[in-house]
Amino acid sequence: MCGIFGYIGPRDPVPIIMGGLKSLEYRGYDSAGVAIIQDGQLQIRRCSGKLKNLEELVAKQPLTGQYGLGHTRWATHGRPTEENAHPHRDCKGRIVVAHNGIIENYIDLKRKLLEEGHKFTTETDTEVIAHLIEKHFEGNLEQAVFKTLAQMRGLYAFTVVSADDPQKIVAVREGAPIIVGSVDGEGFVASDVPAVLPYTRSILFLDDHEVAVVARDGIHLFDSSGKSRTPQFQHITWD
Repeated sequence: MCGIFGYIGPRDPVPIIMGGLKSLEYRGYDSAGVAIIQDGQLQIRRCSGKLKNLEELVAKQPLTGQYGLGHTRWATHGRPTEENAHPHRDCKGRIVVAHNGIIENYIDLKRKLLEEGHKFTTETDTEVIAHLIEKHFEGNLEQAVFKTLAQMRGLYAFTVVSADDPQKIVAVREGAPIIVGSVDGEGFVASDVPAVLPYTRSILFLDDHEVAVVARDGIHLFDSSGKSRTPQFQHITWD
């Protein structure tokens, strides 16, 4: 099972994301990566092996920014290499996705995207998501996600950010667990509750077919067609 952690807020996102990934190591993984957006530019660090390898890479090639995503991957499509490690980008390097689960029709989707001129650099099904969102993107990230979901089949969860629609993280659940939370101008996305407990105990458990837009001013919830929903947060009392 893969681990996903995202952060948006006033603090440096890198140590927070790395700490979130460390708390998700129990899920098992064979590669790891982090993607950070700073002043409209996307920066990515990825590596195979354990999280300590990513920590060493980030120490050698520092990055900082305003928000971002992290991921620990258990290989299903493609070998556990640096190029197949998440997060994955679109053709332009402006959209990045971290994903858990399986896209059942990714081969058909990839074939069509290739015919349309998209360039793929990995063996993963995840990269299809980034290119589909790129295809549908017209300035609003969640609207592109809604159109993308209409084309995909499978059981999955993913998070996505765009350098061209900044200051938001979009999270999707379609059969695989993902949670979101916010407090005092900060937003969090994670695969499981322990990763966010150091920061907030007000948690929104996404249901299947739900999409959350996480920003510094709070969380907006939709169904997969784009219809607004009222979030029902739960207070977590355990540690």
